[in-house]
Formats: sequence, structure tokens, C-alpha cells
Amino acid sequence: MFHAARSFDVQVWMSAPPWKRWYKTARWQQLRLSIFQRDLFTCQRPECGHLESNTGLLVCDHIKPHRGDDHLFWDEANLQTLCKACHDTIKQREEQATLHQRGVWH
Repeated sequence: MFHAARSFDVQVWMSAPPWKRWYKTARWQQLRLSIFQRDLFTCQRPECGHLESNTGLLVCDHIKPHRGDDHLFWDEANLQTLCKACHDTIKQREEQATLHQRGVWH
């Protein structure tokens, strides 16, 4: 039974768009940490500025949604550190508000 569930997970993973798999790569993990270091582990929302030493409570956020564009995905200038609270509330609300302008993700 364990193997059947694992097989399903692999099938789902392999059928996911390539950009979703990029988040699991060593390259992304290294880039994510370098962005946190560049931003001094501080949320870049001007109204927040929260310093967070626990990287599990930080998000390496794409300023401009990449929508599967590998150049935007990996561009350091398009990345910023956000605390999880700002990312999961303010940033998501902003992105949802512009969904009709930018279309759906592929």
C-alpha cells in the first residue's frame, strides 16, 4: 500500500509543470538562502520590515509573477524576502486582485 501511494506521488510530481519542480531543486534552495542573506533576513514590505532568523517563516517571493518563465523565476533582481505573514496575506491578495489582468498560470 505504501508503494502505491508513493507511485501516485511520483506520477503527480512528474505531471506537474516544470516550474513547480524548480522549487525542489538544490539550485532553488541555494538561491533562496542567498536572497534571505542579501535582504538580511528581513521582510521587504515597507510596512513590515520584520527581521526573522527562522528561515521556515520566510518566503523567497517573486516580485513579478514568473508564470513559468524560467528567466523571471531565476532572476535575483525579481526576488525578495517576505515574512510568511506578509506573503500569505498582503501579497496573495495583491496577486488575486490582478489575476484577471495577467491570466492563469500554466
